[in-house]
Amino acid sequence: MYIDDVLEQYKDKKIKLFVDMDGVIADYEVGLARDYDKKRPLKSNIKKLKEISENPNIEMNILSVTRYDKGFEEKNIWLDKYAPFFQKKNRNIISRESNGFEKSSILKANFIKGIKRNKIIIIIDDDPLVLKRIHKENEDVVLLKDTALVK
Repeated sequence: MYIDDVLEQYKDKKIKLFVDMDGVIADYEVGLARDYDKKRPLKSNIKKLKEISENPNIEMNILSVTRYDKGFEEKNIWLDKYAPFFQKKNRNIISRESNGFEKSSILKANFIKGIKRNKIIIIIDDDPLVLKRIHKENEDVVLLKDTALVK
């Protein structure tokens, strides 16, 4: 299913959209994990998300995990440069270092579990294990693979 189809389905509802960074808007295969400034932006996905961000019913959020605490700053700098339409207050970057190096899938699922359910929650992620874990603990959310952005 494509993002446009899902958004059409919920066009009369308020939506909280959470987007992963690595593999969805930033090419995680370029550069080392600690060199986030060298990550190549995935421009077509960013362009599509920018268009979506202009819909007043949709609140755009980042939901990303960083290996180390230093990643907060690096990812925010990257977002400021390539995807500034994600407001700073809606950038949810979770540090594995600060959470006992727990798996990303568990950290994201627990984060989503804590979200107030007053809007439709949509998650876009490239990792099927993350999506599976989020679904296991949050059956009410709409899960989309990153390929949903490409039509």
